[in-house]
Amino acid sequence: MNFTVALMGLAIYILLWEKLPDWGGWFNWIIEHLPKPLAYLYEAWRCPYCFGFWISLVLHGVTGIQTIPELASMPVYMGKVGIVVAWFLDALATATLIMLGQLLINAIAVPAIKGHQMTQEFRLSFKEEQ
Repeated sequence: MNFTVALMGLAIYILLWEKLPDWGGWFNWIIEHLPKPLAYLYEAWRCPYCFGFWISLVLHGVTGIQTIPELASMPVYMGKVGIVVAWFLDALATATLIMLGQLLINAIAVPAIKGHQMTQEFRLSFKEEQ
């Protein structure tokens, strides 16, 4: 199993939905001024699984990398339909990995943030004593 496409897809997901909206008003302004169908897609693809499916198709087409390389042999015994089925199954597997990655990041983030806050409070308590 190759995790390259899933990692790239997760990085793009984090950039588009978690980082760019907080980096200033320019990105939010662009989203607000998109045509209605594109603005809808931006909101609808907030789900990491949905986004993961479509971005994995794009990344597979651009890079030629598959998450499950064994699917590359599928067209041999299924003809041209095999290519479509192989890309579909690979995109589903990659979307699952992207969703799992996002869930793991969220699970780690809460304790990490809480620990950081507790450390800051601990340091402040020494400054207040002085």
